[in-house]
Amino acid sequence: MNKTSFSVMCRAILPLATTAAMLVAQYFIWVYAPEEMTMGLVQKIFYIHLPLAWWALVCFAGVFAGSIMVLVRNNHPAWDAFAAACAEVGVLLCGLALVTGSLWARSAWNTWWTWDPRLSTALVMWFVYAGYLILRGSGLGGASSTRICAVLGIIAFLDVPLVFFSARMWRSIHPAVFASQSGGLEPEMLVTVFVSLAAWGLLTLTLVLARWRIVRYQALMDEITLLGH
Repeated sequence: MNKTSFSVMCRAILPLATTAAMLVAQYFIWVYAPEEMTMGLVQKIFYIHLPLAWWALVCFAGVFAGSIMVLVRNNHPAWDAFAAACAEVGVLLCGLALVTGSLWARSAWNTWWTWDPRLSTALVMWFVYAGYLILRGSGLGGASSTRICAVLGIIAFLDVPLVFFSARMWRSIHPAVFASQSGGLEPEMLVTVFVSLAAWGLLTLTLVLARWRIVRYQALMDEITLLGH
């Protein structure tokens, strides 16, 4: 795929595909998937919460990969912008996952929050990457800020495997989805999970590419402004 075709896909086809996929996902969530007997309608939050959490982890893996490339390629601006875009989208998705998880917990556990290993490590992860974004915005470190942010982006990733494996490593009341075969889900529920994951995956990709492009333009404009002075 050449550069022009890729640009057309990013700006036109991908958003349309994302919109269609999200609409299809809503049908599967609210019409196709059966209502869970114990929790009722509230259980359908699961089909939103799970993709939010999983794609947040993927975004943070993107920060990790982008940060490594920044160091390898000697502060390469495109990789730095990619890490920034992934961090922004990841923090957004992680924040929404915490909110939807709290809504689900209120119905399932009769509490908005508990210091469960999965919840605690996820909250720490959100604060770490929010701090990463604050550091990027502050300009702390001057000319070395890109390298400092890259190092932090690599260190921050240490919490991501802890979040993923926490429900399996320690005693946790948070369900470990797919830890056992099918995760105890009905076939219709399992199909809905994968449809939702695909839809939110497309939305995540759309947001990351859009922010990546904007961050690169902003960096270019800042460079032009500095040269003008």
